[in-house]
Amino acid sequence: MTHVEDELADQPACWNRAATEAAGHAEELPKPGERVALVGCGTSCYMAQAAAALREGAGHGETDAFAASEFPHGRRYDRVVALTRSGTTTEVLDLLARLRGRTATTAITADPDTPVATAADHVVVLDHADERSVVQTRFATTALTLLRAHLGLHTGAVVEDARTALAEPLPQGLADCAQFTFLGRGWTVGLANEAALKMREASLSWTEAYSAMEYRHGPISISTEGTAVWMFGEAPHGLAEEVRATGALWVAGTLDPLAELVRAQRLAVALAAARGLDPDRPRHLARSVILAP
Repeated sequence: MTHVEDELADQPACWNRAATEAAGHAEELPKPGERVALVGCGTSCYMAQAAAALREGAGHGETDAFAASEFPHGRRYDRVVALTRSGTTTEVLDLLARLRGRTATTAITADPDTPVATAADHVVVLDHADERSVVQTRFATTALTLLRAHLGLHTGAVVEDARTALAEPLPQGLADCAQFTFLGRGWTVGLANEAALKMREASLSWTEAYSAMEYRHGPISISTEGTAVWMFGEAPHGLAEEVRATGALWVAGTLDPLAELVRAQRLAVALAAARGLDPDRPRHLARSVILAP
């Protein structure tokens, strides 16, 4: 088995531990009423998108999400939370250095023995969710689970859905598709973005992601036989029928959206294997983007 197969299968245990430990990190994580920005790069950016929508939607305060390189320095935040598995990503470290002394910062990382440990004011370590594969699975979802639990939005049902996502066969017909579109609403838009990224990284698939309501405004034109359209969460009224009318395969998300992401991770790895690719070492990618000065 590849490392990524082992790591994605370990997610239920990682989520349970993160949810249990969330209360112990209350001081480092955003407090109700704080104006917060979450930042990251790649997968971490998409987890930041999901977490930001969850927090603001739950009434905990205004919350934005940005790629670390696109942070708007003209805005004032009470706290900036950086998600970084490696703790070495240049854009994240540069941002934390620039914010030091002006804005409270917290880093959520898998490795405490990296520069982010001193770059941020506070550090939350999820070393049990660290990974050997370049492709992120369990760290990203465990970090999001930590934040969901901190907001009081995590339940044991989420973990049970993850176990179901690992045990049940993937939807029929997906392996034969040539193009994959992932759709979300609210917090699940970030998950849809991440599902598309996993498919690109691991299996070199043609994938896209959109807000479900925006899909009608142009992107649906590419849907045809050989297209899979996968919905994360509840679909807008009538969209499934419109997609099926194009000849595309409609995949309804029946599990908690985070567990649906686990199913998409499995699909990415399965397609990589079918195509003779190594999902642990995607082409042109490294575990961390470290830029020369």
